[in-house]
Amino acid sequence: MMGIIFSIVAGVAMSLQGVFNTRLGEKIGLWETNTIVQGSAFIITIIITLIFGRGRFSELKSANKLYLLGGVLSVIIIFTVMEGIRELGTVYSISTILIAQLLAAGIIDAFGLFDSKKISFGLNEIIGVVVMIAGIIIFKWKS
Repeated sequence: MMGIIFSIVAGVAMSLQGVFNTRLGEKIGLWETNTIVQGSAFIITIIITLIFGRGRFSELKSANKLYLLGGVLSVIIIFTVMEGIRELGTVYSISTILIAQLLAAGIIDAFGLFDSKKISFGLNEIIGVVVMIAGIIIFKWKS
C-alpha cells in the first residue's frame, strides 16, 4: 500500500514541479530555473542526508559508474518537461511523458536491464499502453 501512496505523491509532485518550473522559466529563463531547481534540491538533500542518512559514501567506489548519470538525467528531465509543457500544455505533455515512462519501464523490466528483476511485459500490458495512447489522441482530437 505504501508503494501506491508514494507513487501517487510522486506523480502529483512531478506534475506540479513541471508546471512550476515552466512558469518560473517563462520569467527568469529555462537554464536559470534549472539552476535554482537543482541547487535547492542539492541543499535540501544535504540537510536530509546529515539528519537521516544511513548509507555509506565509501561504497560509491563499488557502484556501477553508469548509475552516476542520475544527476545528468535530472537536468535532461527538467529541461524536456519544461519544454514539453510549454509546447503542448500540461495534460498532453504529462500524458505523453507517462506513456514514455511506461514503455521505458516495460523494456527495462522485460529485459532485466540495470540489475532490475526481469518481469514479463505481455499482451495485457501492451493493450494498456495502446489504450493510453488512444486516450491521448482522443483527448487532443480537434473537431
